[in-house]
Amino acid sequence: MEFTKKQELIYNLPIEHVMRKNIISVTPETTIRQLKEILKTNRISGAPVLDDGRLVGIVSIEDLIKALEAGELDVPVGLRMTKQLITVLENASIVEAIRKFSQFHIGRLLVVNEHGDLTGILTGSDITRGLLEAISLKEDNKELKRRPRIIFREDIISDQTSLILRYHIKERDFKSGGSASSKIKRAMEQLGISPQILRRVAICAYEAEMNLIIHTDGGGDLIVEIEPDLIRMTVADSGPGIADVEQAMSPGFSTAPTWIQELGFGAGMGLANIKRCADSFTIESDPGSGTVLNIVIHL
Repeated sequence: MEFTKKQELIYNLPIEHVMRKNIISVTPETTIRQLKEILKTNRISGAPVLDDGRLVGIVSIEDLIKALEAGELDVPVGLRMTKQLITVLENASIVEAIRKFSQFHIGRLLVVNEHGDLTGILTGSDITRGLLEAISLKEDNKELKRRPRIIFREDIISDQTSLILRYHIKERDFKSGGSASSKIKRAMEQLGISPQILRRVAICAYEAEMNLIIHTDGGGDLIVEIEPDLIRMTVADSGPGIADVEQAMSPGFSTAPTWIQELGFGAGMGLANIKRCADSFTIESDPGSGTVLNIVIHL
């Protein structure tokens, strides 16, 4: 088989060229309470555990959630951390990292040198960023900017022209929270939609996405339909539903469990923020039957 230049790059690009070197770590004595603040302040979903500079474990947001549910705020991280470490050598090819991500279904890899010392952290997004930089896609991005709103050009004739984006959001998946709304924003940037509209769309999409993560039992779907004159978002789930819609719309009202609020989520501003940014906003909900949000923003 003849390799393409991109395939060759994947095999030749060392992990140390794409990994994150500014490591935020904790110690086994760090408490769950302190860990919560560290993750929240640095907007990260996990951290390696170092004991006198020696790598002894890793603690993730999943470990934090379990500890919070058990009321173990003052328990040391050493009792909750994962001790079975999955590492990768810094001078290995990123192919090795991709294989480990696929094999172990993890969100981050610990990067070590030949002596076993921690030298970096690697995530899937780091690999994507590194590859994009390496193959110099800047010219492609410039071309996209030269041709905004390509799907709405006047020479495309139909009774209704639209672009539909669909995302399934998993419940309690805080690690991926905000990824769908970020993808929606990038798509609209490529369509040449104004920054003012982009900000409103991004807020609505993010708040809707986080509501699915926080309040549903089985996740839900975030569907965005982009037409020449408007953007329509439909957010649907089959979760517990909303008993009192008017109360749920009140700023500061929240039914999120205490442990979720301690993570910094579920402040009760989501629906209020959506209403503030949308030109039209309706809620259809029955307790036990799920909820559907209909959001419209005019272009």
